[in-house]
Amino acid sequence: MLEAIFSPQSVAVIGASPDPVRLGHRVLKNILDHGYQGNIYPIHPRATEVLGLCAYPSVLDIPNPIDLAVVVIPPQHVIAAVDECGRKGIKGLVVITAGFKEVGGAGRELERELLATVRRYGMRMIGPNSLGIIDTISKLNASFANAMPLPGNIALMSQSGAICTAILDWSHQQGIGFSRFVSLGNKTDVDEVALLEAWNRDEHSRVILAYLEAIDDGPGFIRVAREVTKTTPVVAIKSGTTAAGTRAASSHTGSLAGSEAAYETAFAQSGILRARTLNELFDLALVFAYQPMIRGNRVAIVTNAGGPGIIATDAVERSGLAMAEFTPETIRHLQETLPPNANVFNPIDVIGDATPDRYAVAIKAALADPNVDGLIILFTPQAVSEPLTIANLIINLTKGTDKPVVTSFMGGASIEKAVQALNAARIPNYLFPERAVQSLAAIYRQSLWQRRPTPTYRTFSVDRERVARLFASVREAGRVELGEVEAREVIEAYGMRLPKSRLAQTPDEAVAIANEFGYPVVMKISSPDILHKSDIGGVRVGLSDASAVRDAFELIEYRARKYLPSARIWGVLVQEMVRKGREVLVGVSRDPQFGPLIAVGMGGIYVEVLKDVAFRLAPLSVEEVQEQIRSIRAYPLLRGVRGEAPADIAAIEETVLRVSQLVTDFPEIVEMDINPLVVHPEGEGAIVLDARIILN
Repeated sequence: MLEAIFSPQSVAVIGASPDPVRLGHRVLKNILDHGYQGNIYPIHPRATEVLGLCAYPSVLDIPNPIDLAVVVIPPQHVIAAVDECGRKGIKGLVVITAGFKEVGGAGRELERELLATVRRYGMRMIGPNSLGIIDTISKLNASFANAMPLPGNIALMSQSGAICTAILDWSHQQGIGFSRFVSLGNKTDVDEVALLEAWNRDEHSRVILAYLEAIDDGPGFIRVAREVTKTTPVVAIKSGTTAAGTRAASSHTGSLAGSEAAYETAFAQSGILRARTLNELFDLALVFAYQPMIRGNRVAIVTNAGGPGIIATDAVERSGLAMAEFTPETIRHLQETLPPNANVFNPIDVIGDATPDRYAVAIKAALADPNVDGLIILFTPQAVSEPLTIANLIINLTKGTDKPVVTSFMGGASIEKAVQALNAARIPNYLFPERAVQSLAAIYRQSLWQRRPTPTYRTFSVDRERVARLFASVREAGRVELGEVEAREVIEAYGMRLPKSRLAQTPDEAVAIANEFGYPVVMKISSPDILHKSDIGGVRVGLSDASAVRDAFELIEYRARKYLPSARIWGVLVQEMVRKGREVLVGVSRDPQFGPLIAVGMGGIYVEVLKDVAFRLAPLSVEEVQEQIRSIRAYPLLRGVRGEAPADIAAIEETVLRVSQLVTDFPEIVEMDINPLVVHPEGEGAIVLDARIILN
């Protein structure tokens, strides 16, 4: 799809300059200096030769076809140059020029015109405001970076050019290679979704890294990432998610769901491994680029020091990995060949005075044990240590193994050559044990993701037309917030259980309804203008006779009119009183990038105090809902504690799936709360006690 950009047969540099201080000169020199074998055409309005190549005033003057044009000219001239590229039949563009939407105002309008020109001719464009692109397979360095990456099988995309140059410099120091290296810039055309699609099943890239500042097409990103991550690990670092969402959130769910929750959920549901720091980004990159996938979560540790071994063991227990239990044969062999004071029960401690032969015994035994899926080797420099010898031993002993091996050689100058040898042999080394464990844990998470079965989606028979008519009438009335009676109608249309309820206009009517339902009853003010009924005393519960119902009607109505004299009062809702159960929140907050974000947690006052909620993006599969409910900290309360019967978790799952279908069917729902959903014991169902819905 993007072959003209990454594998062009010919490249034109528009803005190639004879002046060495110009970016156009630097870009052309980079293309020339790093082995690109295609035809190269400098474009300059006056020069006839640049860096020994014949220069042309326009791409239209070049007699041969061109695949890729790199644009390095002032922004006011870019549109005309790109139009000429389109007329020439060029299919790929890298626009390095800045001065577009990142400067606002006229720059934003200029960028819109640029995109329209690109689309008119069916071209694909990286940028503008880009550092450029580097492809080590075609040996094309179409950038103004200071260096060419070493060849490797890591693909990187970044929205920050400065991050690109820093990574490039660091990778040379560490001896780490890349397949493709792209600065997205303003990503006006080609964005992270397009690159993921282009790099899907790329034989040259074992792992994809991404530094992202914003994702514009959230649903598209999730759709493509789910496909890509089934075969190729994607590790992303996302900046700028700590601030709360920009929209005003009036519901419980809206106040809990910021952009951080949306990105965390989006990455988890699409198989993206999220890195919190640049260190972690490259820790994971190395293990995926250098080591095989892990089959299970059982790891062995070999160490020459007790402290690091304990630290690594603790990290394993916290990470989702498990300490392997060696077979009796492995333990017996270690006891026979290691000193009496060595530990042989994982971690294998070969003691501080360990010679290379002791490491050899432990490494061979661990890798041969059928209960071991991966190996972590720790080393601390001590008086009798031989770091380089032990590093070479590890390299030789792990050749050909199908189990991932990572090391943590801790120290500084004394281990430098050993670490270089490990890196050269594609064995990842980490400065501290925790980082080694974290990297193996990431491989395990990726292996679980790749083994996940095809998700199951349920569709319920619902009355969609009824909801559409209701929403239309709400809009015609000039409102976006549904009243409780209207919200109940939506809930009913989508097949969720509700308590019996009816609107009363007078005290006598309220008594008649209560007599029909049976006592005790609940009464609530019904007004589209009063959002939080309890705050004004607009809710009364446990009303046990006709006299209490009459008094409650008059008191509720009085308080509502006193609290908000201008409020539209529809009446007082009389509702059967539902027997107690566990209270659960099911809520929706529509994220601007990713769409409906569904929250599940313990309801009532607990959601405000504990904020114990789990988020998923709709539409939800059956498996995702099951994982979501089981991930909240209070899940044991639903399973039942101290002899309490378990709650009807299947009923919660069905409710969440019905809400997922509702908010997928109606994108105009921006916030929704079911709070509480009263959940009865297993097999007895769940009932929606209160609901709020807000339209955009």
